[in-house]
Amino acid sequence: GDLFRDNVKNNTPIGKEAKKYMDAGKLVPDSIVIDMVKDRLAKDDVKKSGFMLDGFPRTLDQAKALDAVTKLDVVVVLDIDKQSLRERILGRYNCPKCNKIYNIYNDKLKPKSEGQCDECKVALTHRADDNEETFEKRWKAYIDQSTDALKFYEAKKGLVKHVDSNKVLTLTEKDIKKLLG
Repeated sequence: GDLFRDNVKNNTPIGKEAKKYMDAGKLVPDSIVIDMVKDRLAKDDVKKSGFMLDGFPRTLDQAKALDAVTKLDVVVVLDIDKQSLRERILGRYNCPKCNKIYNIYNDKLKPKSEGQCDECKVALTHRADDNEETFEKRWKAYIDQSTDALKFYEAKKGLVKHVDSNKVLTLTEKDIKKLLG
């Protein structure tokens, strides 16, 4: 997500291409995603400090392309049930001023005043593509596309680690940190 947003925000040629798909609520094609990731992995800070990818690779082609350019230490799969994910996505709102994130389905993340940032008191925004139709399309695409990539990594014994992410974020983060050492 951040890589896409940075490329779109900076109006890079690859960001312009990705934006067309993102605005339509579609998954960005592999060729664009792979080019973006390869470009990022070539940066000096990544070469020096390493990297963590979120949401990539999603398809078998992406997994093979990544495998061709770098060796992975671990693949963490965040397992979540469909209804929990639906609520996280459809319920998310953010403050356009301070970027604080809210979720109307989570009592701990609900704004104190409906539709208003607790800090800035400005109206919260909701992504146009955070709707039921787009969620269903993305869920189906994820299931259809990610299965082969996961099998590719599971064939590399010991590389894939599953984390139950139906829990609250702090517990999920704790489980991930424990896996990564």
